[in-house]
Amino acid sequence: MLGLMQDWPLTVDRILDHSKNWHGHREVVTRSVEGPVVRTTYGQIHGRAKQVSNVLKEWGVQRGDRVATLAWNTGNHIEAWYGIMGIGAVCHTLNPRLFPEQLIYIINHAGDRIIFVDLTFVPLLEAILPHCPSVERVVVMTDAFHMPATKLPRAECYEAVLQGVSQDCVWGDFDEQTACGLCYTSGTTGNPKGVLYSHRSNFIHTLLGMQSTVLGPSPKEVILPVVPMFHANAWGIAFAGPASGAKLVMPGAKMDGASIYELIVSEGVTFSAAVPTVWQGLLTHLRENKLTIPTVKRVLIGGSAVPESLIRAFHDEFGIEVAQGWGMTETSPIGTMSILTPELEALPYDEGMKWRIKQGIPPLGVELKLKNYAGQEMPHDGTTYGRLMIKGPTIARAYFRDEGGDILDHEGFFDTGDVSTIDEYGFMQITDRAKDVIKSGGEWISSIEIENIAVGHPKVELAAVIGAAHPKWDERPVLIVKLKPGETQDKQEHLDFLVGKIAKWWMPDDVVFVDDIPLGATGKIDKKTLREQLKDYRLPTSVEPART
Repeated sequence: MLGLMQDWPLTVDRILDHSKNWHGHREVVTRSVEGPVVRTTYGQIHGRAKQVSNVLKEWGVQRGDRVATLAWNTGNHIEAWYGIMGIGAVCHTLNPRLFPEQLIYIINHAGDRIIFVDLTFVPLLEAILPHCPSVERVVVMTDAFHMPATKLPRAECYEAVLQGVSQDCVWGDFDEQTACGLCYTSGTTGNPKGVLYSHRSNFIHTLLGMQSTVLGPSPKEVILPVVPMFHANAWGIAFAGPASGAKLVMPGAKMDGASIYELIVSEGVTFSAAVPTVWQGLLTHLRENKLTIPTVKRVLIGGSAVPESLIRAFHDEFGIEVAQGWGMTETSPIGTMSILTPELEALPYDEGMKWRIKQGIPPLGVELKLKNYAGQEMPHDGTTYGRLMIKGPTIARAYFRDEGGDILDHEGFFDTGDVSTIDEYGFMQITDRAKDVIKSGGEWISSIEIENIAVGHPKVELAAVIGAAHPKWDERPVLIVKLKPGETQDKQEHLDFLVGKIAKWWMPDDVVFVDDIPLGATGKIDKKTLREQLKDYRLPTSVEPART
């Protein structure tokens, strides 16, 4: 027997419809690529998104066609997003931080027909487009005054093509399983892989994000999504923000500490989300200029593990609660959030730090398991490592145009590639990426845990840990340090800083100082590149490590 409820397809156009109907006057504020701060509303964005849809239809864009964006977080980008998705085309967000060769591969693999591009990235697109035969035209998201003279074939000016176009366009009217968005992984191992979101998965992900244990947005919030829209849907904020009626503050191309601070103060931002490197930059700006940010109540940090020193700094110096999140492109991306339970919240702050530095528990709609390499389920005791497996309606089951087919195990779980623990409270903690964990003497050493402690040293700007070959122990950890400007090198000082904070046999065998530590396309430390840079490095000693 089936239920007797209405059939209401979960398509993302309904999100912006709802926003226009019930939160139409709520502001969306953008620091434009051209420079000035631009103010619009959800109602105005809805109308212009409908114009985008009509333009695409005039150009022959059909349901399932891929239309790409190469753009910052702006109101125009939101318009293009919903305009593309509303007619059943697939919005393919291109990550400008990828290498040109990777972008060429992605555009060709996706078969993009049209690309919406910000002024910043016109030179990049000019260089790679001759190698992308599927692209028929490019829309530069600016007005006639700022439209550049460009070598791009069939380049259109965004404001010019919208001029006079009707806002009357039918959205939706297709199955909720219709493809909606396309986002490629950063390609740290092999070619980037395409994750093809459906309308249903993005709508359900929006509902996940609106839970109070996740983003929990409301019309009272002023949200600054520093995390780019080309990083797995800005972690869902580009959907959950409009759905909740929260005011959005879009940072555009400027994401340095001073620029972020200016927007926070001028717009009264209450909540923001970004990767750790962005927050380190803001923290430095605040300290150097002796500033406060009284309106911000909480921040979401994800993309890589959050150092304890950063959590403490925001809490102790500015009264801001840090929530750590974990996810992947393949998980849309919400996986877990470190929102403490009442029992853990009641603990003294220092005691509760044990859970604040973990990646947290999954929201309703996400299932987690730990399995060993033989596929056996591992206990949730907080100490037993296992490969982190995930399942749910917002989790990928295959990659776009991938001959490998189904990527799930026999129970329908996706292997995240992370090595993790889960404790008795359900808090998951990433120990390492499977490819980054250091295997020493038959046991595992967490590079992430050492990094998060090492970066707390007052002289350190960035820290990374990699495994170096050892004749007896297979691998031993090496600490890579980028110092803050003007600091002097002292290996022993950084080793001493780790004493008592990690097991003795985890202690790095060496400290290597570098001018820079490479970051990948998503702001994480690029250990693949780092290993390549240090491929000729050899450990100075083969002394047997003490074990405790």
